[in-house]
Amino acid sequence: MWHNSVEPDAWPAPVRVPDLNLVSGAPIPQAPLKAQRGRPLVIRVGKHLRGLFDRIIARSSLIPNDPVLDVRNFPWTASLRENWEAIREEAIRAGLAREVPSLASISPDHRAIAPMNRWRSFFLWGYGYRIDENIAQCPITNALVAQIPDLNSAFFSILAPGTHIPPHRGVTKGLVTCHLGLVIPRDGDVRMRLEDRVLRWAEGETLVFDDTYDHEVWNDTSGTRVVLLIQTKRPLRNPGKWIAELFLGIVKRSAFVQEARANVLRWNAAHKPMDS
Repeated sequence: MWHNSVEPDAWPAPVRVPDLNLVSGAPIPQAPLKAQRGRPLVIRVGKHLRGLFDRIIARSSLIPNDPVLDVRNFPWTASLRENWEAIREEAIRAGLAREVPSLASISPDHRAIAPMNRWRSFFLWGYGYRIDENIAQCPITNALVAQIPDLNSAFFSILAPGTHIPPHRGVTKGLVTCHLGLVIPRDGDVRMRLEDRVLRWAEGETLVFDDTYDHEVWNDTSGTRVVLLIQTKRPLRNPGKWIAELFLGIVKRSAFVQEARANVLRWNAAHKPMDS
């Protein structure tokens, strides 16, 4: 379960989550103006201030602002590469050998970019909150992840055969994303377009990038792609560090994260093994 969370009630209908795609830039139908007025402040003003925030963060960055980043700037990636086979074993046991929720069911705002039941996620950490029930199934992975400085999120990202995730952007330049390839099918093409570059994963290798650049993903194979997705805070000086911390704090407290936490709790409660 989420650390320091209350016990969930009986499994209800999926909880609607305020639409953070207005902040993240994911392609969605335009909501009526009247509906937008009722959205939380982070949603209503975030889309207007995000560009300004990201420019300040970029100027304050202690690492390059390139789409693809040098793994040598992130020494903690070495331990992931060194232990990738043990991480893969846990990912297969926890993420492929059991039912795992789709990202769209946990966070309905992702439905525009995450077709139902095509992109599944097994969360260990989400926006600084740990999921104890899931962590218990992946002790090796969690021990490695817990050592990562300024960790924001960590989860197994599971992409079904034939899936296309359309163009989208991440929430803030204050975060950096890392993928560790775990299960990469070889009977076709599994790739990501990041701006004007096409990237491909390799098992046991890490890819670090800035997900605020426009990107999309394809799994044009008959197999399932699995990566360990890590998000950490970008190394920053002020004023960008202050801006990034402020924005992430607002997002962490928003319904986008808090209701997603509730949905994970309810999923775990509803799918708890009968003998546990």
